[in-house]
Amino acid sequence: MIGDAGWSPGAAGLGGRVAVVAGATRGIGLAVTYALAGQGVSVVVNGRDESALEETVAEIRGGGGQAVGVRGSAGDDGVAQKMVDVALAEFGALDIAINCAGIAEPPGSTVLTIAPDEFRAQVDAHLMSAFHLLQAAGRVFVEQGSGAIVLTGSAASLGMFGGSGYPAAKGGVNALALAAAADLADHHVRVNVVMPGAKSRLSTGDDYIAHIEGLHRRGILDDLTRDAALDPAPPEYVAPLYVFLASDAAEHITGNIFSAAGGFIGRFEAQQASFVAYRDHKDTSPYSLEELAELLG
Repeated sequence: MIGDAGWSPGAAGLGGRVAVVAGATRGIGLAVTYALAGQGVSVVVNGRDESALEETVAEIRGGGGQAVGVRGSAGDDGVAQKMVDVALAEFGALDIAINCAGIAEPPGSTVLTIAPDEFRAQVDAHLMSAFHLLQAAGRVFVEQGSGAIVLTGSAASLGMFGGSGYPAAKGGVNALALAAAADLADHHVRVNVVMPGAKSRLSTGDDYIAHIEGLHRRGILDDLTRDAALDPAPPEYVAPLYVFLASDAAEHITGNIFSAAGGFIGRFEAQQASFVAYRDHKDTSPYSLEELAELLG
């Protein structure tokens, strides 16, 4: 419910701010939306289901908050821009943009079985929604010289949960966020990623359980990760991290990728190549296959 994110209203210094949240009517997005509203943030709520959208807006207004809804998939052209336009028209400002939009990959899908249209649907739902929201909100934030953007990644991008379209799209979210954070830093616009683990429609049901158990049998998931994946904490446990990253308390944090699940919070170190070998190309030949086998084998 509204305000259940662990802070009292106003404690995060967010009162009077305006946010757009894509994928805001279920699961993690819903928990984040209620947490923002509980801090006094006016929210433009987005989702594809009209009844869920109306229910979310009504819940926020019933709790004394301010909210309006924009129906549609944030992965489709124009939807994210409409969210931004509505925020400016209804509330006169925009300070925060959060993307929680996403869909599940087809049950049992692998790189060998997923159809091209299914793969594109994953990219649209996860990566294109992040791009559209980042671009639409980013233009406003650059003009005003401030703003916070939080995108949703996934541990699936590390290859540990199988699939193809879902992890590929989530990996793209990470790369997009890092590049955008560097691009927008001079404009005081922050971009971060949360890789959440929480109970949602994507992490429940017979198909999901079968998928996790299958990964465990194949040795892709260890016992600890399997158990955690089968018993995730409610989304209210990860919502505070999104709210924190949107607040002034995180004003110096940008270009970071976080992991959060239940009581666990992690931060990924910047990727760097470990040293293998070097020689100056100006006075040496390319490595031979034999040399590479010795270096890398």
